[in-house]
Amino acid sequence: MVEVRSKEDILKTLGKDGKLEGLPFMPEMFAFCGKRFRVSKRAHKTCDTVNDYKGRKMKDCVHLEDLRCDGSGHGGCQAGCLLFWKLAWVKPVDRNAEPMPASGGCTEADVVAATQTGIAPNGGGPVYACQATLLPAATEPLPWWSPGQYIEDITSGNVGLWRWSKGMFYMSYNGLATAGIGLGRILKPLYDKTAKIRGGYPYPRRKGLVPYGERTPAGELGLKPGDWVRVKSYHEILKTLDVSNKNRGLYFDAEMVPYCGRTYRVLKCVTKIVHEKNGTMSEFKNPCIILEGGVCGGNYSECRLFCPRAIYAYWREIWLERVPAPAGCESDSSCKN
Repeated sequence: MVEVRSKEDILKTLGKDGKLEGLPFMPEMFAFCGKRFRVSKRAHKTCDTVNDYKGRKMKDCVHLEDLRCDGSGHGGCQAGCLLFWKLAWVKPVDRNAEPMPASGGCTEADVVAATQTGIAPNGGGPVYACQATLLPAATEPLPWWSPGQYIEDITSGNVGLWRWSKGMFYMSYNGLATAGIGLGRILKPLYDKTAKIRGGYPYPRRKGLVPYGERTPAGELGLKPGDWVRVKSYHEILKTLDVSNKNRGLYFDAEMVPYCGRTYRVLKCVTKIVHEKNGTMSEFKNPCIILEGGVCGGNYSECRLFCPRAIYAYWREIWLERVPAPAGCESDSSCKN
């Protein structure tokens, strides 16, 4: 358990640009000051969604429970990113806290002003800056083969031994299946056949079935937050994806395969997010659906294995189907999947 330091204390740790070691403290985080939360993960590593989707090393940082950005300081962005907390911004509740590093010179107005860096060309609106857009500046490259990260995954408590073993098995298996030596046509079907025995899921890196040049199908359910849906089977979803695994431009990631065939409640319908690569606000022609608990688990991505960032997955409505609420969940807002 930790307590988020007071606004005044946190401002003392920030430079005039509202950052500590390259990581911005955002206006959305002030609401948590003075409150107590449990550390959910040690954010010793994360993924770079700005450049190349590879792993990055983070220093002295944690994630707290499921504290996410509400976008109120960034034009109403609906991405719901998990917040990063520098250790200097929190203090343990069971012992005397370490002295804070002091940068000085930062005010709340500076933190608010730092959320925008300019105006996009051709009157495109503000260019936003946040923890997601500035993540490369607050981290260092982390090669996938660096063994220390996997040791820390276990010693930090981020990953249990069983999950760690399954992740390592998959990466070794996938390496053989994609090595270009002809084993893929044998190993991929075998992976599917043994999925139930292993208590796992189908081989998660197959290509979509819509031929190159053909338009992918669309579907509308008119979903709203609170609705219950079943994620279609992986095979059904592959029929809606092109050979680059996209449906109308939205990528279906291997990390979404474990959710196939299961029932979830709709958390939100996303219509706009801050584009992490350029900081501009992107608006979706068709809403993307976020499901309760539907986050990237970092289980199938070799360059960011066991990443604790837990980014929400975006779902097309054609990948989902309406279902009745499970028994006992018709009106209970606290009912879990």
